[in-house]
Amino acid sequence: MHISGVHTVLPDHRYDQAEITEAFSRLTEADRDLLEHFQTATGVQGRNLALALEDYGKLDSFTRANETHTEIALDLAERAVLGALTKAGLSPDKVDHLVFCSSTGLATPSLDALLAQRAGLRDDVKRVPVFGLGCAAGAAGLARLNDYLRGWPGHVALLVCVELCSLTLQRDDTSVANLLAGALFGDGAAAVVATGHGAGPEVVTTRSKLYPGTGHLMGWEIGRHGFRVVLDDGLAGFVQQVLGGDVKAFLADNGLTPDQVGAWICHPGGPKVIETMVEVLGVPPSAFAVTRESLREHGNLSSVSVLDVLQRTRGRPGQSGLLMAVGPGFSAELLLLHW
Repeated sequence: MHISGVHTVLPDHRYDQAEITEAFSRLTEADRDLLEHFQTATGVQGRNLALALEDYGKLDSFTRANETHTEIALDLAERAVLGALTKAGLSPDKVDHLVFCSSTGLATPSLDALLAQRAGLRDDVKRVPVFGLGCAAGAAGLARLNDYLRGWPGHVALLVCVELCSLTLQRDDTSVANLLAGALFGDGAAAVVATGHGAGPEVVTTRSKLYPGTGHLMGWEIGRHGFRVVLDDGLAGFVQQVLGGDVKAFLADNGLTPDQVGAWICHPGGPKVIETMVEVLGVPPSAFAVTRESLREHGNLSSVSVLDVLQRTRGRPGQSGLLMAVGPGFSAELLLLHW
């Protein structure tokens, strides 16, 4: 599979971190000093949000937040799709397969059905809507495109990820997890066009890893309140224990070591996770420079982030790259790329 076009789209409402901190403090009962601590610790300088800051107070129910998600997600997804297709030099009617991922809103008909009509895809496009993969969905979606194109190498496959994390804000939740999420996560969409043959980096092989008994590390508590974030303080420690070894094993199975990877395309979970990965892989901090750049400029965009890092990465001919992301489950997705 070749990655022929990647395009990231952000909402128009851009704010620096201090503005978001001020607005969040007015909406919640959170301690201001603690909130400012988290906002600073993330290393995020600013984020694009689905709504203007003054409009978040109007989200007085899960229903209203979810309706807002549908409306804005479709607009961003359409722009991402058309941008990625333009970069790939293809028209919408050439798309044969569509994988749509989001973990911040729900809809039936699923958003991919609505998106296909808005973006001008054919009425016989094969659709797979995916919910619940969280931050891993960008990498997992690429791996599933690769699976499809191995069977249909003459087809065109499209991945779309949309996450509007700010719409899940819990105003009455003063837990560390909610405060951290409010300081870290941003909003955006990204689309990837993939072909069996063509230009762009090639996906050589992929691997999925599920860690039993770790469902408590991250996810949602879903109820009348909507989506309440779960972020266990043991997450970074678990990453340190297992993920480095699994990445090294994946590379070794393909005749590589970490120092032979020229491009690291990683989901920026947060500063602590990035630092942990640098340590366990034994690579210089500069290996994750593009990942840190994405986090600093946009925050953690959940499934969209790794695709934003992919768009920013400029591989050299003959270079190997590793694309990876982690998500609820707890799970990891690894893809070996070659330019």
